[in-house]
Amino acid sequence: MNYKKEKDMLKPRQKTPDLSINLTNGMEWTLSKQNPEAFTMVVVYRGLHCPVCKKYLEELQTKLSKFEDLGVNVVAVSSDTKETALKTAEEWDIGDVPLGYEFSIEEARDWGLFISKGIKDEPETFIEPGLFVIKPNQELYCASLQTMPFARPGLDDIINAIKFVLNKDYPARGEA
Repeated sequence: MNYKKEKDMLKPRQKTPDLSINLTNGMEWTLSKQNPEAFTMVVVYRGLHCPVCKKYLEELQTKLSKFEDLGVNVVAVSSDTKETALKTAEEWDIGDVPLGYEFSIEEARDWGLFISKGIKDEPETFIEPGLFVIKPNQELYCASLQTMPFARPGLDDIINAIKFVLNKDYPARGEA
């Protein structure tokens, strides 16, 4: 088997790959052009086919202002096509969440994300969930990666952690 070497892993305190993605609102979003007060949070979701993702992003919609109040820019991305992403934006209650599409499988691998082969009504291949909190200088602060739709970090937990981190100037961990 081919395992990624530890030295190749994306780790906290390292610069992340850049990410440039089209949004369903017609804009282009680029990580290196973000200028958040505190962090940028990239939420990777599986796509329109995932009811767990729908629930997670709809909850994110209700907490978006809390992230903004903490100085956190938020974007949600998937490997869905433009058409599928537009359908997601229309059918899900996520009106203010910037929604990116066509995040490539190759780029997702560079971020350390897990990839699945579709079963039943899923796309042929798609990206499993991840959440990345990134400093304004594009250094990874922390990440959570899943191999399936379940066991994602709670958004209230992320909000409280960011409050703690900002209040205590807590350093990124996991860099060794």
